Amino acid sequence: MSTKRKPPTLQQKKEEVNRKAIMWIGVSLVLLILLIVVLFIVAGN
Repeated sequence: MSTKRKPPTLQQKKEEVNRKAIMWIGVSLVLLILLIVVLFIVAGN
């Protein structure tokens, strides 16, 4: 009885999802900072 090996597609997809998640978190943080800066500029004037 030979043990079946699972294809490594799941691990690859997981890493891809992690990269996308990190990218989205980074983009959202940058947008949040920009929004705060714009609000400060508008409130200052």
